[in-house]
Amino acid sequence: MLTSDLLIYRYQGESLVPKALSPTPAHLQMAQTLITTFASMQGRSRHDLDQTLQDLEGDQTDYRIKRGLAHLLSSSFSTFETVSPMDPVDLRQLVFSLSAQGAPAPQKAPMILEHAAQQLTQSLGVTVEPHQVQSGLYADLKENQILVQFEAPTPEALLHRYNLAQVQGLFYRAYQVVIDAYRNDPGEYKLLFRYIKLFSLMAYIEGQADHGFTITLDGPTSLFQASTRYGLALAKLIPALLHVTKWRLTATLNHRDSSSQTTQRLRYSLNSDTALQSHYPPGKPFDSLIEEQFYQSWSRQKTDWVLEREVDLIPLPGSVMIPDFRLVHPTGKTYLLEIVGYWRPDYLKKKFAQVQKANRTDLILAVSDRLNLEKAGVNWKQVNVPIVWFKQKLSPRQILDHINAASPEALG
Repeated sequence: MLTSDLLIYRYQGESLVPKALSPTPAHLQMAQTLITTFASMQGRSRHDLDQTLQDLEGDQTDYRIKRGLAHLLSSSFSTFETVSPMDPVDLRQLVFSLSAQGAPAPQKAPMILEHAAQQLTQSLGVTVEPHQVQSGLYADLKENQILVQFEAPTPEALLHRYNLAQVQGLFYRAYQVVIDAYRNDPGEYKLLFRYIKLFSLMAYIEGQADHGFTITLDGPTSLFQASTRYGLALAKLIPALLHVTKWRLTATLNHRDSSSQTTQRLRYSLNSDTALQSHYPPGKPFDSLIEEQFYQSWSRQKTDWVLEREVDLIPLPGSVMIPDFRLVHPTGKTYLLEIVGYWRPDYLKKKFAQVQKANRTDLILAVSDRLNLEKAGVNWKQVNVPIVWFKQKLSPRQILDHINAASPEALG
């Protein structure tokens, strides 16, 4: 995404219209020039790259557009690493200790670097040259990091990413967002709700799968204290929304005018006819490593129970619960499984409240025993569904033992 200083927009009545780059020859050439520049700078420092980009800007008026495109190439398509024979902190200590053995003199620097290179060659078992010692001394500074990998996008893809980032930037200061998701494929709803859950967004959901849902999201400026992190999380939802077929979004924005230093309440709207393109994969992300490891481990179990990901939607007042898994036996018996791992107290309280509201007899809750439920205000003894406790990892065997004991008829 873009930083706030790189956002470009114009006013249209009481609405904001973000900058959008059409695929004209001039814009495509600009994108290609920047992509070629990044590709040619592999193996060079971030400082050298920044200097080259600054030279490309010149004194032209479109410098903010170029900076925005370069920012996306740097943050989304580039890998920078600290390159040094050893940890720069330890390397500095070694070189400084060698230089302290005699009177300080500039002419001794090559000899000290040579001595340090020899010591490192012996201790590391690889050849270390004096110039590597010199470049590694302060390799941990951001400007000295090396561009080690660049995955070049096409010019068209970079323009699409830029247009999306300009839209996302509007949500950094959103007050409220309302999404009307019309009747869609159930899988699209689930993917959207999964991202809402993944980004820990505060949502009020009404409706049902057959007719559609209205999702009201609190924005970062609606909180008691505006949260930059929450604003970024809300902005990350937009690429996920683009995977839904039919929808309409209306956002209320708290926009601060830089000239008058006043805050205005403006609007922004978007719908599924937009030309924006998502860079998110259409697959379902896992909420946590615990959930992912459980899913991967299940395939190694010798059981008739089949594990399915996020098949059911459980409508709740003001929300929707999407259990992490459904377990299906050839006899037709099914269970829903929700895994509660490492989450904040407010999330725990909400999750256990959802479980109570769901009032399902086929739901199993797997809870980490590391969670401080009492501190979160949760009395697990009052929960109306069975709980399977786990430590660092949730074993499929724990769940199988529970459901086999609860459903002996499924065993034949």
